[in-house]
Amino acid sequence: MSHAPVTDKRPSSLRGAQLPKWSPWGIAAGSVVLAVVIGLAGGLDSRVQWGLIAALLFVFGTYAIAARVEGRRQAKDRVATSLVWVCFLIAVIPLASLIWETAKRGIKVFDVYFLTHSMGVVADTEPGGGIYHAILGTLEQVGIATLIAVPVGVLTAIYLVEYGRGGLAKAVTFFVDVMTGIPSIVAGLFVLSFWILILDMGYSGFAGSLALAILMMPVVVRSTEEMLKLVPNELREASLALGVPKWRTIIKVVLPTSIGGIITGVMLAVARITGETAPVLLLVWGTGFINSNPFEDPQASLPLYIYQQYANSAGSGAAYDRAWAAALALIAFVMILNLAARGIARWKAPKTGR
Repeated sequence: MSHAPVTDKRPSSLRGAQLPKWSPWGIAAGSVVLAVVIGLAGGLDSRVQWGLIAALLFVFGTYAIAARVEGRRQAKDRVATSLVWVCFLIAVIPLASLIWETAKRGIKVFDVYFLTHSMGVVADTEPGGGIYHAILGTLEQVGIATLIAVPVGVLTAIYLVEYGRGGLAKAVTFFVDVMTGIPSIVAGLFVLSFWILILDMGYSGFAGSLALAILMMPVVVRSTEEMLKLVPNELREASLALGVPKWRTIIKVVLPTSIGGIITGVMLAVARITGETAPVLLLVWGTGFINSNPFEDPQASLPLYIYQQYANSAGSGAAYDRAWAAALALIAFVMILNLAARGIARWKAPKTGR
């Protein structure tokens, strides 16, 4: 004769008291209110100070309440979580404020006319003009730098991961690490001394592209190297066991597997050099007219345009508005690149099935 199992429906005595799920939001709200009261009572006018006070109250309040209800061990875990959220907000709030300020100031003159006209004969202190010549220069300079840096960077990363052994590989790795931290002005001075002063090639968009390519190469090498290292060795061994040559294994197996991450790294490198001003100022020189030939005569670019409008404005509101609008266009360009990189990475990611 079988008996039905008896289930003990009493709550487990091993489980202690817990704070409700809404407790972090309640503690955060209370911290904000208390920070405002302290700020007003102490005569603190800056909202940044109020926010820092609220963050400290949130962390210490979380620990005090959790330690009293759940115990010190669980309180430490909640404090670690609250610190993560506080650091996240500290990082996001300035970024969001920067984007909001740029959009608010730049939207005044940001229209179709602004995007389709150059400065031409418009003086920096006069209203009107646009950034068409700067957009054209930026696209050409960044495009040429990408064509130079990406093949060299990807092939260097392939050498370091697939073939590099011994002193040469260590030397290449060392110089790549050094180039990663090189200031942009140093790259500009190097190209200026060699390309313009020694070879006497003159100021041009291509000279700026050479400096941008120098800045882009180590980023491409590092990102591609990390992506290639993530490819499982089993895939390489399986291909080689079938008698496929190593170079063909790299082309047909390794690169397709890591192509999504490689493209993302390339896009991030492009976004990094898009906002560089110092090399462009030294090598491209800048102009208010449209120059579609990057190999001859000075050329404009968005970072240089922003600098010139701000530096040569002489207090003119029109120049300030154009500078902010150009900065908004530059931010939009970088955002589009990052979104494109994410889309391509997801599209090219290896398909997984069950």
